[in-house]
Amino acid sequence: MKRFFISYSLITFFFLNSAMLFAQHENSFAKQWKTEDESHALRIIERADTLELIVPGGLTLWYQQRLTGDYEINYRICMVMKGGKYDRLSDLNCFWAANDPKHPDNLFARSEWRNGVFKNYNTLNLFYVGYGGNDNSTTRFRRYRGEYYGVADDKVKPLLNEYTDAPHLLAPNQWYQIQIQVKKGITTYSVNDEELFRYSVTDGLGDGHFGLRLLQNHVLFTGFKVTTF
Repeated sequence: MKRFFISYSLITFFFLNSAMLFAQHENSFAKQWKTEDESHALRIIERADTLELIVPGGLTLWYQQRLTGDYEINYRICMVMKGGKYDRLSDLNCFWAANDPKHPDNLFARSEWRNGVFKNYNTLNLFYVGYGGNDNSTTRFRRYRGEYYGVADDKVKPLLNEYTDAPHLLAPNQWYQIQIQVKKGITTYSVNDEELFRYSVTDGLGDGHFGLRLLQNHVLFTGFKVTTF
């Protein structure tokens, strides 16, 4: 069993109008993650072992290592709601098992083109959970099928399951423990030890990249860990 941890101990980042200032570290954020930022005004601020993300537009924060076989992803995340400009209680989302069917060996070949624009992710194959989406009215699970992009829109990202009740929507300033697992032909998504979604994965369907997906909001992100079995 292998575990991969992210250390933020010497890193402070600010993305302002595409300018990036940072103090690098051998296990740096830049080596672990790739940003696709629609706004080009993302701010990432170190808070001890926690990253504070202030997100003016669409953002995908990709974990650069492609995950294969059986694995588990864990992280803690909180929606900051303290009256700031981007303190919006919505869209605590993520992708996993992401691949580009046009570039199966390189998810990042079209990274600049995607540029954090949500509709451009319809070109990928992946699993997606939109937790507290649509202004915190839905929590939805989808499987994206990028091969249908431009051919059959209704097949690109069919809805697999959905919650609309308050216990499965976002609460302000509350910490969530997210667990995503791919194991023995099943993928699951759990929040605070409650399994919300599951789907059968065979023939490598669970292989691919993880991405934290945010939209016009403000979060605290910590404790990211990948365990392989």
